[in-house]
Amino acid sequence: MLTQRIDSATQFTRADVPRLAIAATILVLALAVILGADILPEQPLEVKEGQLATRDIVAPRALDFESAVQTEVAREAASAAVPPQYSFTTENAIAIAAAQQIAFEERVSRIDTTFAADLTPEGRQSLLQTAIPDLSDATRATLVGLDAARWAVVRTEAARVLDATLRTELRDTEVADTRTRLSGRMAGGLDEAERMLAAELIAPLVVPNSSFSQELTTTARAQAAEDVVPVRETIRQGEVIVRNGSPLTAADIEKIDELGLRETLPDVASLGGWVAFAVLVVGMLLSWIWRFRPNLWHRNNVLILIGLLVVGATLALKLTAGRPTLPFFLPTAAIAMLLAILLDASIATIVIAVVAIIGGAVNGGSLEFATYIFMGGMAGVVAIRRGDRLPVFVQASIAVFVVNALVVSVFSLLGARDLRGILELWFASAASAGGSGIATIGTFAVLGSVFGILTVFQLLELANPSQPLLRRLLVETPGTYHHSLMVGNLAERAAESIGADPLVTRVAAYYHDVGKLANPLAFIENQAGGDNIHDQLDPEVSAGILKQHVVDGIDLAYKARLPKALIAYIPQHHGTAIMSYFYARAKDLAGPGVVVDERKFRHAGPKPQSREAALIMLADGVEASVRSLSSRDEPAIRAMVTRIIEERTTDGQFDECDLTLRDLERIREAFIGQLLGMYHTRVAYPQNTVVELESRRAAGGGGAVAGGSGPAS
Repeated sequence: MLTQRIDSATQFTRADVPRLAIAATILVLALAVILGADILPEQPLEVKEGQLATRDIVAPRALDFESAVQTEVAREAASAAVPPQYSFTTENAIAIAAAQQIAFEERVSRIDTTFAADLTPEGRQSLLQTAIPDLSDATRATLVGLDAARWAVVRTEAARVLDATLRTELRDTEVADTRTRLSGRMAGGLDEAERMLAAELIAPLVVPNSSFSQELTTTARAQAAEDVVPVRETIRQGEVIVRNGSPLTAADIEKIDELGLRETLPDVASLGGWVAFAVLVVGMLLSWIWRFRPNLWHRNNVLILIGLLVVGATLALKLTAGRPTLPFFLPTAAIAMLLAILLDASIATIVIAVVAIIGGAVNGGSLEFATYIFMGGMAGVVAIRRGDRLPVFVQASIAVFVVNALVVSVFSLLGARDLRGILELWFASAASAGGSGIATIGTFAVLGSVFGILTVFQLLELANPSQPLLRRLLVETPGTYHHSLMVGNLAERAAESIGADPLVTRVAAYYHDVGKLANPLAFIENQAGGDNIHDQLDPEVSAGILKQHVVDGIDLAYKARLPKALIAYIPQHHGTAIMSYFYARAKDLAGPGVVVDERKFRHAGPKPQSREAALIMLADGVEASVRSLSSRDEPAIRAMVTRIIEERTTDGQFDECDLTLRDLERIREAFIGQLLGMYHTRVAYPQNTVVELESRRAAGGGGAVAGGSGPAS
């Protein structure tokens, strides 16, 4: 089976349960502890109202609550704004106005009688002088000087003004002021003296029709207080509640209490929220790795690396959370760049997305900061590629800076950040991008070595011919060394054609046969034309010797401290393939009808687990088989390559890697093209013919002198 469907390749087995439980538990606990670190203050605050704050008191988390203190202040203000209430009613005003009209009639009755009687002018004046005793001298003089007609006008206007004044609300506190303004309300064509007379006539009769009511006032003020909507206070994470040196008010104390800063009990709600958040983030991350990267899911070192990067990033984000610009200095893009180099771009993308979500969450749900982390990380992933040269890291850093600067610029234009704020964040973006590049260069090789992950620089170093194992192959097993180089060339060419990793393939091919160093002469390429020892051995013994070179290779690789990822290719390059030559000899020797146990002639495996391992298997078989051909023209090479690929496919050697039929066709054409280039036909030089004739003559005893000179070639 050449391909694997996701659902069949990533079935959740019983073996996955402990792995998931351990990984999830450790990650969730680590994230929950870091994220919930502020739920218990370092020490409870000891504050009281009126005390001066000894430091800035900062909100450790966002909070929205109903403020009892602010609500009470608002209610007191609303109650105080209600004016005193008076007991005025229209009915009462009309009754008082009617009573005072009767009193007015009684007050002016003597004057009416005086003007109605037939008296001499002197007698009338004498009676008017004493008619109303409380008149001032000026108004009494005005009254004495009136005739009956003018008196009637004054009397009528005074009665009208009195009635009008008492029919509207007149509070007891307004009586004195109203009496002083009566003359101004007189009309009817009266002169100034007559208006004053009319005003003095009714002034004593102007009485209040509305008085202060404590009961009504209390009720109105209580209703106003009740109508006040409760005041809600919103506190943002990192907000300074009280400045250093400021006196603490009741409202400040209330905020401190709501945040639990005077208590030693943890904030259970916040803790629960952070735990749930950690479970969600870790669950989705591990699920993605299990479903889409099963090869990484089963590698403890990879899970540990990803976990440490996520936990480390979370710790850094938490320590800088709440500051206006400090979080933007963090080199978060280094995480994505490291994983892109050490693992692949897909896992780098999903991890940087998780880090971005965490960064936004710890900074009060900041979409800008989450976008900043994710976009910057993605720019690093796109630009870093393989990370095999220093300029690539510089280019990646520049890409991260440009994208980060664009992100902060966009959100600044959408928000209210001024030019100075934009410039500060541009500087932070440059520092973050530069730090990401430096951190990636300085740590990826170390992390690759610590966690057993092959890096480009490691591979380039291992490909150097001066490496001890390669040097031993060259000196002790020159045939195997040459064979390994040829296999590396073939496999690398095929890897390029199907999109596998050509550098890993080539370097792994160099070391796939190092086990032959333990017994060089047991392999025909190192026998230099001498006797083949296997001609004298039982086929089963020969098969055992051939199997042993895999075991010896693993031992030698471990002693040489080769990366474990590279050592894994040594047993996989043979898989569980059958040693067909020795198996056929065993059947011939056993005779007809005798069953030979095929398992004794198969390698121990495992089968190739990756496309790179499959390529080395095929290149190993193709190179050895083509070398044995007497004629290496294109039809012969094509037929041999096709046969080797079909044999390995039919034997099920590719059941555990994701090679497709299309890949196999491209591999076949790549092998054929490379082999035709390696074994191309050359023109026969005349000198070569002379040398060949001389060598034959010497071999036949034909008198050639040893060491004789011949034509140069």
